[in-house]
Amino acid sequence: MAVPKRKTGRARYNARRSENDKISAPSRSVCPQCGETKLPHRVCPNCGFYRNREVIETA
Repeated sequence: MAVPKRKTGRARYNARRSENDKISAPSRSVCPQCGETKLPHRVCPNCGFYRNREVIETA
């Protein structure tokens, strides 16, 4: 049976996984009302619209 000669260190162990365990940036969509970028499926923080309806009143 194949057995490693030395223990794999923490740096090498974590470096091997670092490329696959990264958190990706959240996707963005454009608000059809004001054109600002916003998170998809959420109320626009700039104008307060969601699905072409005003959900939150903004000043």
